[in-house]
Amino acid sequence: MTIHVRAPATTANIGPGFDCAAAAFDLWNELEVEEGSGETDESHLGVQAFARLAPIAGKHFRFTDRIPRERGLGSSAAVIALGLVAGALAAGEQPEPEELLAEGVELEGHADNLAAALAGGVCLTWENRIARIADSLPAIPIAIVPETTVSTAAARSSLPDSIPHADAVFTAGRAALLGAALAQGSPELLAAAIHDRLHEPYRSAKAPLLEQVRTELPEGALGATLSGSGPTVIVWVREESAAASEAELASRFTEASVIRFAVSAEGASRI
Repeated sequence: MTIHVRAPATTANIGPGFDCAAAAFDLWNELEVEEGSGETDESHLGVQAFARLAPIAGKHFRFTDRIPRERGLGSSAAVIALGLVAGALAAGEQPEPEELLAEGVELEGHADNLAAALAGGVCLTWENRIARIADSLPAIPIAIVPETTVSTAAARSSLPDSIPHADAVFTAGRAALLGAALAQGSPELLAAAIHDRLHEPYRSAKAPLLEQVRTELPEGALGATLSGSGPTVIVWVREESAAASEAELASRFTEASVIRFAVSAEGASRI
């Protein structure tokens, strides 16, 4: 029996939603698991995730990677989600996304990316819980994906142990506003919400595109955020401005890939 599954890219740490707010994108990695002999790379994150739910002996794993690695688009979360869903299917189980999150978060380290990869749509995550609050976003996400890479560990090491009280108050207020913006589907609230003083100021040195974009936002743009740990930047634009903004950004950032994403309402699943 062949098990064929797919899992989406994600953007996490949306503005002030550090380690809690994420959305799934319509860009997919895939995994096929077949009966067969051969050498298995047991260090592979997807294989490790599969092994948490089903034996890997006698299985052949073939991964198809489309999500750019170390760009802040949830490539590792997608791979782990693939292994978890395939492992559950191999074991004859159909666990809920929260159950799979609990199995995989130790491998991923960051629940927000993995939650959106498993559940799809727009998610808030806390203590391995998932609140799937919307199927779509109140703006069109256009990603500027540079050729440079940033590891999650390196990006997290740039964060300070403490921040000024004023910055904490600012970010807490914007995070509350972000939840309302995503749940209500309000572009106006989103524009007010996507400002952060908790993580983005400290990661900007490894993601120079962020300030370049913010200095001159395209017409119709609501703002820009780091995607995950960076260096990818998401420009949030009104739907009616999406085509013009995409063209403008592509002409300005010729050494990067500019991609207009759609949100995926579906998470990791069998094909």
